Amino acid sequence: MSIVNVPEQGQLVEVRQRRFVVTEVTKSTLPPSTLPGGIERLQHLVSLTSVEDDALGEELEVIWELEPGAHAYDQVVLPEPNTGFDSPHRLDAFLDAVRWGAASSADVRSLQAPFRSGIDIEDYQLDPLVRAIQMPRVNLLIADDVGLGKTVESGLVIQELLIRHRARRILIICPAALQIHWRDQMRDKFGLEFRIVDSDLMKTLRRRRGIHVNPWTHFPRLITSIDFLKRERPMRLFREVLPAEGESMYPRRFDLMVVDEAHNVAPSGRGRYATDSLRTAAIRMLTPHFEHKLFLTATPHNGYAESFSALLELIDNQRFARGIAPDRNQLQAIMVRRLKSELPPRWDGTPRFPPRQLEAIEVDYTAEEKEVHTWLQRYTQLRRKNAANATEKFATEFVLKLLKKRLFSSPAAFAATLEQHLNSLASATRSETKKTKLRTPSLGILRQQIARVEEEYAEDDIYEEATGDAVEASTRLFREPTAEEQALLQKMHRWAEKASHRPDSKTQTLIRWLHQHIKPNGDWSDERVI
Repeated sequence: MSIVNVPEQGQLVEVRQRRFVVTEVTKSTLPPSTLPGGIERLQHLVSLTSVEDDALGEELEVIWELEPGAHAYDQVVLPEPNTGFDSPHRLDAFLDAVRWGAASSADVRSLQAPFRSGIDIEDYQLDPLVRAIQMPRVNLLIADDVGLGKTVESGLVIQELLIRHRARRILIICPAALQIHWRDQMRDKFGLEFRIVDSDLMKTLRRRRGIHVNPWTHFPRLITSIDFLKRERPMRLFREVLPAEGESMYPRRFDLMVVDEAHNVAPSGRGRYATDSLRTAAIRMLTPHFEHKLFLTATPHNGYAESFSALLELIDNQRFARGIAPDRNQLQAIMVRRLKSELPPRWDGTPRFPPRQLEAIEVDYTAEEKEVHTWLQRYTQLRRKNAANATEKFATEFVLKLLKKRLFSSPAAFAATLEQHLNSLASATRSETKKTKLRTPSLGILRQQIARVEEEYAEDDIYEEATGDAVEASTRLFREPTAEEQALLQKMHRWAEKASHRPDSKTQTLIRWLHQHIKPNGDWSDERVI
C-alpha cells in the first residue's frame, strides 16, 4: 500500500506505532508563513479512533504535519477479476464453508464451538453448552465433580457465545494460582487470547500508554484473581468504566463473567446470618454490569443455607433471593451438577474414570514428637485461659491455630512460625519495659490482616510475608508470658531447631510408602503418584 500525505475521513493511518481510523480532518485557518522558522505549509488537525484490540475506540487528536512517523494507507478497494471467475464447484464449496461456519443466535439446534476447539470432548461436557445457547441470558452454576472438565465446559460456552456474537468483553475471575492455567487453556484448546490483569500488567500499561490508562478496558478478554480485584485501587479503576450514578446501566459494559472456584466468593455462613467478605462485595458490585454469568465450583454448598442462597443470588437475582430457600425447579434450570460415580460407562462398557480408593497412611510418632504436641496443647490452654478481652482472644486463636497447622506440616515450618512468635513477644516485652508501648491493632484491622493470610497467592514468598505480618500484629496483643509459658516456648524452640534439620516421622513414613508402591524391590514400576 502506498503512502499518502494528508489522510481523508475513514482512512486507515498509523500514528505512534498504532493503527487508527480517521474520523475528522480540520484545516488550519492560519495561512502558511514566509518568515524564517514559521509555518511553511498548511496544517491539519486529524481526529482518530483506535482500531486495535487493546485500545478499541480510544480517541486521539494530532497535528498531522507535526506528528513524526505518521503515515496513511491507500483506501482498500475490491480486486479486479482480471483472471476470471471461480468455477461453480469452487463457489459451491466456498458457500458451504460459510454456511457451515455461520451460527445464528436463534438456532439452538446446532453447535459450533465443539468443532472449533482442539480438545477431545466427552459427551457429558456438552450439557452446559446446550443449556447456555437456550438461555436468553446465560446464568449457569457448573458444579461438576473434580476432574470432569469444568474449564473445558466453560471454554465451550465462551467460544459459542463469541461465535454467535452474543459476547465480546469477557472477564475470568479465579484464584491467583490458576491465572496462568486459564490463560494457557483458553489459548491452546480454544485459540482465544486472554491477558492477565495484575500489578505487573498495570506497570507495563502505564509505561506504554500513560499513567491514566485503565487496565479493564485495554483488551476485550481478561483474567484476574479475586484477591487482586477486591483491592481498593483495582476496584476504583473498575468503577471508572461503569455507569455513573444516575446513568443508565444498559447496554451493559461487559458481556460475560466467569468465576472459578465460586465457593470462595460465597459469604461466610457461620452464625445466623451470612456475612459478606471483601470477595463477596466485589462480585456483588460487578455482577449487575455483566450480561452473562458463569460460576464454577466443585463444592457449591458449604453446609449453610444462607450462604448458598446468597451465592445463587449473585448468579441470578431474578430467580433467587438471599435468605429464601431456592425452588428446586429453578435451581435445576441454572445448575449443572454431576458426580463421577453418576456418569454411565463408555459405549464399550469400560468405566470413564478409574475407581478412587482412599488409603490412610498411619504415622507412628516418636515419643519426642508426641511430647512436643503435648507442650503446644498446654501452651494453648494457658493462653486461652488468661485472654484479657475479645481482641486478645481472637489473636490468640489465630496464632495458636497457625502453630498447630505448622507443627503438623513439618518441623521446619513450625520452627519458622515459632521464631516469628517469639521475636514479636520479645519486642512487645521490651517496649513495655521502656514504657513505649507498641501500637496494637484494633479488632477490625486484625481481621483484615488475618483475612490476607486466607487469600490465594501465586508466589509462596508473598504468602509467607502476609503470614508473618499477621503473626506479628496478633502477638502484639498478647500479654507478657508467665514463667510456665516461657518455659514451654523455650522447650518447643529448642526441639524445632534440632528437628528442622532432619526428617520427621511423617516424612519417613511417606518415603517408605512411595518406595513400596512405585519402586518395589528397588526397581521402578509404571505406577505414579500425584
